[in-house]
Amino acid sequence: MPEKEIREDDFLNFDTIMSHSQKLEEELQKLGLRIKHHEDNLKFLKAQIDGIDESILDLQVELGKYHSRALETENSIISPEKSENHTVENILKQERSVAGLIYYMKLDHGPLAAKLPLTKDVLGVVATLGKVHDDNFSRPYVGEFIPEDPQRRLDLLKPRLANGETPPEFIGFAVNMIDLDRMHLAYITPNGLGLRETLFYNLFSRLQVYKTRSGMQCAMPYISDGAISLDGGIMKNNGVYYLGDRNNIEVRFPISSGISRLPENVIETEKNLKLINWKKERFFEDMKREETLLNKAKALFAAKKEESINYLKETALNWKQYSFAICHRGALALQEFIKMDNSLKA
Repeated sequence: MPEKEIREDDFLNFDTIMSHSQKLEEELQKLGLRIKHHEDNLKFLKAQIDGIDESILDLQVELGKYHSRALETENSIISPEKSENHTVENILKQERSVAGLIYYMKLDHGPLAAKLPLTKDVLGVVATLGKVHDDNFSRPYVGEFIPEDPQRRLDLLKPRLANGETPPEFIGFAVNMIDLDRMHLAYITPNGLGLRETLFYNLFSRLQVYKTRSGMQCAMPYISDGAISLDGGIMKNNGVYYLGDRNNIEVRFPISSGISRLPENVIETEKNLKLINWKKERFFEDMKREETLLNKAKALFAAKKEESINYLKETALNWKQYSFAICHRGALALQEFIKMDNSLKA
């Protein structure tokens, strides 16, 4: 080092060094606490998701048991597939009808039929959009919905006798005896209306269903929009009767598998399953956010740590130079003192 006078201003002030070092240490501690906070949050969210997965598994097992029992019952009674195939076969027999034409186009063109100009806006043939619980109910139908009904049945006022009771053989409104397939329940108009309250209601209005012709005739004063009976009787809204035979009907609604009409506890279980899956998705979103924040905090910690190390290295080097300069000045002063002492002795 050159032997020139070294001023104290050339070196870092000790208090400044200590103050800055302490500031860096505090910032590192804060970042460390932030990292721990995000890690704890991730552990909590992971535990919540694990618990939700167990709940989902339990609900899926419960639903699986129900559907297994329902399938066994269904197979022991009737084959809905055969019923639906029978409906399609009878539609195809109507060669000159629009319904028959549409089905022939589906057979010829397959999935591409839906994109043809003639069929691109056609949802399907009416008799295949819904199913009934029993072949006896394969008749015209009506609608407006009942609260909490997954099938969105129409809440129509039942006919009432003078004593306030419904006619003895009144079964219900035809529209509410149709079970819409689940995929068709999702079809709605721009106004939010479904098939039951639009297509079926426009077709059948408030058509009533009775067990027998005689029961229908007895209830005639309470029939406003026509009625039918399970033994083939038809009453128009003008009171005209047609006492036909149900065997004359060629195209009927296929029989429902019964799966669409779910028990209340199963409906509640499905709702809970949807809710839990929704919560799980929210937890996953929270985890992604926490992981992003954790990675950011770790990056800041690494940068601050590197800054602190570099500062300490630089400070140590400066102090080394400062200490060397002090020692050098002391040595020079000692030499001057010795020279002075020798001159005095001489």
